[in-house]
Amino acid sequence: SEDRILACLAGYFPQTHPSLLLGRGDDCAVLKAERPLCVSSDLFLEDIHFRRSYFTPEDTGYKALAVNVSDLAGCGARPLGFTLCLGLAGGDLSRSKSLHISITVWGETADPGHFLVRGGSMPGDVLFVVGPLGLARVGLAQLEAQGRQALEAWPAACAAHLRPAPQVDAGLMLARAGFNARPPALMDVSDGIMRDLPRLLGLTGELSAAGQVSRGSLGAEIMLARGQLHPEVVRYAELQGKNPVHEALLGGEDYALLGYSSGGQIAGVFGNAEKGWRSEELV
Repeated sequence: SEDRILACLAGYFPQTHPSLLLGRGDDCAVLKAERPLCVSSDLFLEDIHFRRSYFTPEDTGYKALAVNVSDLAGCGARPLGFTLCLGLAGGDLSRSKSLHISITVWGETADPGHFLVRGGSMPGDVLFVVGPLGLARVGLAQLEAQGRQALEAWPAACAAHLRPAPQVDAGLMLARAGFNARPPALMDVSDGIMRDLPRLLGLTGELSAAGQVSRGSLGAEIMLARGQLHPEVVRYAELQGKNPVHEALLGGEDYALLGYSSGGQIAGVFGNAEKGWRSEELV
């Protein structure tokens, strides 16, 4: 019943939090906001975003929330809480033929209240990635082909697809680093570098939160060494007769962070800007 499902959720998620004035059980939640709130919402649909044949219930719940938390990480925000709607049976838990999950997550900006956006790149900026590339693509392919048996031979790749790790700490570090300098641009990689990089550079016609697109006409020179890829990505590409670098750049759902800034700033945050990529002005 709906009451039993809500009671189950209550066992995992508390009613008390410094940012929560009124929680579950009333018509609305009441939030206390001392700094700007970052809000994101996503659907997680059976047979579109996941399959119950190889996602456990725990995997499904984890990833449904993780993909939203990753959006907060892409803005340099700290997660605080979320709302959940399930397509199951009755009320907010509605009947449906397949499992539907809708999550809205909110978080606060890092001290002292700065958040990160896309757009605003300049010639000579260094592109960087936090997190693995291509692993989730390999995991999806192997889970589709073998089901959960794929976990034995491809543990890292399957984990990357089933339970991606949002890069929240890195996003907060980058937001703080940009407070006294030109802020880095940042987004999470959900559709693969080849699709998400033009969005980061402002080449898709989308406006940033600041209402500005990138300066000038920018492209990017990508230098990704085979040795920087996870061994399972390389092994999968060799078995399939594919280029591992191409697989890494095409892969989606990695939920890594993709950003750019001046080389000196990134070196200060991550210690080595030489492993980044460099954007160049097109002629």
